[in-house]
Amino acid sequence: MSKKFVPVMITPFTSQAQIDYDMLKKLIDFYLAAGVKGLFANCLSSEMFSISDEERIALTRAVVKHVNGRVPVVATGSFGESIEEKADFAKRIYDTGISSVILITSHYVAVNEPDDLLLKNMEKMLSLTGNIPLGLYECPVPYKRVLTPALLKTLASTGRMSYHKDTCCNEVQVKAKLDAIQGLPMEFYDAHTPHGLSSMKAGAQGMSAISGNFYPEILVWLCKNVNNPEKQDDVAWIQQELTKVDPQIHVAYPMSAKFFLQLRGLPIHTISRAHALEVTPQQKVALHSILDTTKTWFERLKVKEVLYEDVIS
Repeated sequence: MSKKFVPVMITPFTSQAQIDYDMLKKLIDFYLAAGVKGLFANCLSSEMFSISDEERIALTRAVVKHVNGRVPVVATGSFGESIEEKADFAKRIYDTGISSVILITSHYVAVNEPDDLLLKNMEKMLSLTGNIPLGLYECPVPYKRVLTPALLKTLASTGRMSYHKDTCCNEVQVKAKLDAIQGLPMEFYDAHTPHGLSSMKAGAQGMSAISGNFYPEILVWLCKNVNNPEKQDDVAWIQQELTKVDPQIHVAYPMSAKFFLQLRGLPIHTISRAHALEVTPQQKVALHSILDTTKTWFERLKVKEVLYEDVIS
């Protein structure tokens, strides 16, 4: 059974640092042409903490409208000071047409507060949001709140949590979490590219990593062929290749992704509202080198590289 790749979307900005909705459509078409099976809008890669509530809603609505049902769209919806405010925002963003509202685990307790309180606050969130499908996101900001297997199972057992984006970056923990939610209606996506293969072999439904903002076609191929008995040599090889370059693409992210997409021919500005590092000359050299390396990936795996002309035709 093939797995699914769901990219965490970056947000294109104009030269005046406003959301570039024309470029957003081209970016969506690029993802879709690569074969992604879903989109995660209004996430950390989207610079969600650097845009207003109204922009978060407008951005998500624009994504849903342009996708037009071709793949599911999820988006973060746990904004607001109180749980009541978070619930109200979740309802607003769900009304854009997304399939699930994703909740940041660290939005429901302070760093030193116990899991019992996290569960209590999550239960209150569920009670205030009717039957809206929800999901969980171990977002690194404001701090990374990694869920235990037991707590993940408890939340999945409510039947309301249809999605989980995992960022623990620990193969043993991922396996324990997957074992805990086996048979429950929750899709599990690993954010850590180096562990993508092992997570999917252990039962994850797919991957949702930042590497999808550099070479989504390759991630789609990996997810599609992870259990293909005829492709196991290539599967192991491309996982090693992805792992080698992964630390480099994280430098100055998301600016690194925007620069890389420029190298690939997309007319996206290297402008960010987040407190992102600029791409240094040394990093540009590294990204040029990675782009050259990806040519060998496309060739060996016989994957069609999406060109900008394909997106606008």
